[in-house]
Amino acid sequence: MKELMYLRCDPYDFLECTKKISSAIENDTWIQLSPPKGNTVEIPKNFLPKKPGIVISSGGSIEGPHHCLQPFSHLDQSAIATGQWLKNLGFEPKDCRIFNPLPMHHVSGLMPWWRSKIWEAKHTWLMPSLMRNPIELETSFKSLFHQNNDPLILSLVPTQLQRLINNPAGTRWLKSFDVVWVGGSAISEALALQARRKEIRLAPCYGSTETAAMVTALSPKAFLSGEEGCGHPLEDVELRLNHVGALEIKTQRLALARWKEGSLENLPKNSGWWQSGDLAKLTQCDCLLRLEILGRLDTAIHSGGETIFPEQLERRLVEFAKKNNLQIQNIMLLTVDNIEWGERLVGLIKWEAKLTTLEKKQQFKIIESLIKTWLPAERPFTWHDCPSLAVNSVGKWERLRWKKWLNQVTSN
Repeated sequence: MKELMYLRCDPYDFLECTKKISSAIENDTWIQLSPPKGNTVEIPKNFLPKKPGIVISSGGSIEGPHHCLQPFSHLDQSAIATGQWLKNLGFEPKDCRIFNPLPMHHVSGLMPWWRSKIWEAKHTWLMPSLMRNPIELETSFKSLFHQNNDPLILSLVPTQLQRLINNPAGTRWLKSFDVVWVGGSAISEALALQARRKEIRLAPCYGSTETAAMVTALSPKAFLSGEEGCGHPLEDVELRLNHVGALEIKTQRLALARWKEGSLENLPKNSGWWQSGDLAKLTQCDCLLRLEILGRLDTAIHSGGETIFPEQLERRLVEFAKKNNLQIQNIMLLTVDNIEWGERLVGLIKWEAKLTTLEKKQQFKIIESLIKTWLPAERPFTWHDCPSLAVNSVGKWERLRWKKWLNQVTSN
């Protein structure tokens, strides 16, 4: 009888997490990774595939939240592919030291540790509290960085990058790394420019739970030279666009199946090609495909005859805010049905500082004046103050959550 171990991943007990995962590997059993809080999804044992592996949650697909079933062998293959990418840059994976501040119950936090296991490289876990204190972060590793000659590898999401790069100590710490993989969501033009000016060796990348993490990555050299996008396919990956412009991926490490709403379903594929939830652009660069993500397929809207990508507009608004010294911490654009337009945008804002009602009105007026040249369909027709607005632990927007918040606010 196949077994399924359950593991709540405590961000302050990393060693216990990895010990239990190692035990599942040794016993050829399945293990389900869950966040520290919340309900555990129970999958009947007779539904589990024969190959042992990991059940890991994903919220990035157009079908909504679900759990992917990834065999250990697929995670091995993913680690080998990223190791080959490093070799192509001149780094020997086993000589690297990997720094990991991402949660273990997400594929983004699991894979840095898994890579270290496959490469036989050093792995350093970074606690969330340390990542929020750039001065302590720099102090904690100053002696290690001073004595170390090994290549230093770091994985981040854009929110972590932004927090660190805005602090002198955080910037110095980031500059110590040979490769800073940044994924989870796109980085803004302003953040990319900031990183280039400070000579931080970013490697923007793209991946998903369904593909056992990274499928493309841009080299730090290409990033610093001004190249945009999230790089070229790794050696075990093929990319193409379908008839609507959605990114399709072909690789042997696609998840075997996914558990969603009480049933197990195979990953829908077309002759081995899996459709992601992202609209993309593929171009040729030095005889290689280069990937650029345009926006989410499930958030693209049709408003007044125009196709609008809210994520792109959010990044433009953030850049406007920075250039004009607006006290904005987070911006999200959601949609509401509209008889005349089909759909219209609504803006949610979290302010950096506590503002009076009058100050907020003044800030909103400045925003409206800054975007008056945008297409009418691109301009939010109303704005809401949302003090709790924030991304999740891996830097992604949980849009359904904030849609529910908006519905509650507008119905009151």
